[in-house]
Amino acid sequence: MDLLRMDWRDVGFVHWPVDPKVVARTLPEGLTVHTYDGQAWLGVVPFEMGDIRPRASPIGRSFGELNLRTYVTDGETPGVYFYNLDADDRLSVAIARRFFGLPYYRASMALSRDGDGVRFQSHRTDGRAPNADFDASYGPVDGAETHPPRAGSLEAFLVSRYRFYVADADGSIYYADIDHDPWPLQDGTVEIRRNDLFAANGFDRPDGEPVVYYSPGISVTAGRLRRL
Repeated sequence: MDLLRMDWRDVGFVHWPVDPKVVARTLPEGLTVHTYDGQAWLGVVPFEMGDIRPRASPIGRSFGELNLRTYVTDGETPGVYFYNLDADDRLSVAIARRFFGLPYYRASMALSRDGDGVRFQSHRTDGRAPNADFDASYGPVDGAETHPPRAGSLEAFLVSRYRFYVADADGSIYYADIDHDPWPLQDGTVEIRRNDLFAANGFDRPDGEPVVYYSPGISVTAGRLRRL
């Protein structure tokens, strides 16, 4: 049974390939790196969390959200592993940390739209984690067609994820499943003016240019957190 309903709007998927060993040393026991063509991936994902609410509630909350993530498996089911989720909503951060065990941190954010493009700015204000600022503009490439993720492709590997994993302070692993229609994707472009998320999580900035996709958004349901 789904516990939460929400919309993810104006989503930027900005990813860099990295050596799997770089990611492996950051994972809790029980999770392993999920690779594509021999590469691990680190993704910075800014978006608007829209109208998030409990299943029975007609009223929700909307705010900016920014995460750094990678891709893992427990040996059977692939999923997302989050290093941080910064959000511009004090109440939602408190609930997510207490009931879902997610590494949420408070941040002051500004999201502005100009045509199909988005400027996203974030300044972490939470003292439980290192300072982290982010400032970027992203959106679809001019004329890019909207399409669902193509089976077996890199884009499907990066966005078609229906489970997330987290670990508590004792190293116990928890997961929750999500459900949504296939992402409507477009090839994307990004201009990054500042990105402290790698340094704040102990990573060197990956070399090279990122792979970028954009989505106008989807509706999502999320289930309860369960121990692995």
